[in-house]
Amino acid sequence: MRLRHALLTAGAALAAAVLAAGGPPAASAAPGGPAGSGGPGGPAGATASAPGPAGATTGGATAAGATGAAGAAAALAAREAARFWTPERMAGALPVDPERDGTAAPGRPGARPGGAGTGRDFGGIPVVGRLFGVKKGGGYFCTAGAVASPGRDLVLTAAHCLRGTDPKQIAFVPQYTAARPRPHGTFPVRRIFVDPRYRSRGPVRGAPLDVAFVQVGPRADGKLLQDVVGANRLVTGAGYAHPAVRLIGHPARAARPRQCVNRTTRFTSTDKAGPGSFLRIACTGYPGGTSGGPFLRRYDPRTRTGEVIGVIGGYQEGGDSPDTSYSPYFGADVRALYARATGRAGTAGGLREEFVS
Repeated sequence: MRLRHALLTAGAALAAAVLAAGGPPAASAAPGGPAGSGGPGGPAGATASAPGPAGATTGGATAAGATGAAGAAAALAAREAARFWTPERMAGALPVDPERDGTAAPGRPGARPGGAGTGRDFGGIPVVGRLFGVKKGGGYFCTAGAVASPGRDLVLTAAHCLRGTDPKQIAFVPQYTAARPRPHGTFPVRRIFVDPRYRSRGPVRGAPLDVAFVQVGPRADGKLLQDVVGANRLVTGAGYAHPAVRLIGHPARAARPRQCVNRTTRFTSTDKAGPGSFLRIACTGYPGGTSGGPFLRRYDPRTRTGEVIGVIGGYQEGGDSPDTSYSPYFGADVRALYARATGRAGTAGGLREEFVS
């Protein structure tokens, strides 16, 4: 298992939001307007444009409308988040998913030593970081990544990362490392979007819905997340088999994040209690803490962004072995949830939204 809804703005109450059904559609990755502007694709799919450096501005861009009282409140929330999540507290946070520290099960596709599927620690990329939260009085974390959106303020992770935490403090810290705990600042969480069926069915039956979008507020200087670090593009309906997917996660007890590249395959569960088909990838050394880490295809080393087609989660909440990871399939359900998170879906079909700021 690899944090649940919570936020850190004064006295805010928390919660979740969501969607209704669908099946896997045709792949869609729409560039959506100017570089980095984000937006859903054509009729076949929901995606967001991906900025790299083109989408990460270094000028004085600030949250739209973040002026006066609203701007002051947003700045206060960001400062409080940074004060609470000190480098010491972040370093002491535990992974949400300690069960991933098991051993590889027989019959699973493996990694070739030193070759494809071998995980290596690295300095990280700006669009991926740690999502910190509080659970039973202690600090916990998962991995999460910025995803392009019209509001330039969206993070993607696994839904199980948001289960069971106190409704007090959640914040996203891009490109966290022990040496440089917050190179791009701290972004407090505002809203969380999770399919209600995931909660009602639980983590086993609801595994195919183990996805969450998190809206974050601006950092203390008023700059929006996507304007600071850029964002990956969301792609749905892309299928299961991909020849080269980059997996990024923040392992527990590691000073730096981890990456590897390998092919993905389709895995269909034979467990009657938890049916479904998932993406599967063999990458070594992804223990607790890596849940929510993105599956990136078509990674561009220049922009340091890619197309996100999955997150570590789903089957066995991402897998019970640190050397094999799973993701829910990104189809119509994920596309609908993204539409809700970006304000492009109505309230029909049982969708609802709860605000945490």
